[in-house]
Amino acid sequence: MQHVFSVDVEEHFQVAALASRVSKAAWASHPSRVEANTERCLDILDVASAKGTFFVLGWVARRCPKLIGRIVARGHELASHGMAHDRVTDLGAKAFSQDIQEARDVLQDLGGVSVDGYRAPSFSLRPEMDWAYAALIEAGYRYSSSVYPVRHDHYGAPDAPRQAYRPLADARFVELPMTTARVARMNVPASGGGYFRLLPYALSRRLLRRVQERDKTACVFYMHPWEIDSEQPRVAGLPWRSRFRHYINLHRTESRLKALLNDFSWARMDQVFSREIAQPENLPLIAQVRR
Repeated sequence: MQHVFSVDVEEHFQVAALASRVSKAAWASHPSRVEANTERCLDILDVASAKGTFFVLGWVARRCPKLIGRIVARGHELASHGMAHDRVTDLGAKAFSQDIQEARDVLQDLGGVSVDGYRAPSFSLRPEMDWAYAALIEAGYRYSSSVYPVRHDHYGAPDAPRQAYRPLADARFVELPMTTARVARMNVPASGGGYFRLLPYALSRRLLRRVQERDKTACVFYMHPWEIDSEQPRVAGLPWRSRFRHYINLHRTESRLKALLNDFSWARMDQVFSREIAQPENLPLIAQVRR
């Protein structure tokens, strides 16, 4: 079974954990490391003969235009992460529509390919946000991978479906949730990110295999380029929780990533879920799942 390898392409200083100390007005003054880190990700995937989907910030694309072409040229799917890492709930309907349209236009112009996928920053798109899904459809997107069915203090929709579903009844659009393993009637995160750095690799591998064997479905894994960059500048004055979440085990991520790529088969989102994206009418509607 092939699983989805995805990368949220953003700078090390653009994450929510650092927002209390790094304002957007100061982004341009911080040293950029995203291009070099993403190139390392591309090289690691090449060695493993793996492909993936790169959800790129429009902010990054405009500053590293050649990187977009290299992602496409090396056979990966180009997708959108919005323009400037704003949470959907912070933008509101009008600003959100402008954000996702601008990001898609920027990426398509630079990549020369259709951009069909979207991932909300900080997994801030919730299943009940019909207005946001309607905006994505209007902008030309075909799928979202933005819902994380877990309970978390910063994000998550613990009651959301764990498998692919239709968020709107009258639209050909699909939501592809982040992967969770069902353990003791709880959703346990199994999608990568900070949990991949925090948990022992053997446990991460076991959770993915549990989903593969019990649910008989493909998993969605994600990472950020800065997570393989243990030498990134440290931001001073962070609350202990933010410091812990962002910097824990950065020095171990690359070796774990190489093991992960060897232990499972990985491909692009639009390939792994090609049937679901092409025929969303065959998927359950969220209203039906919740009954």
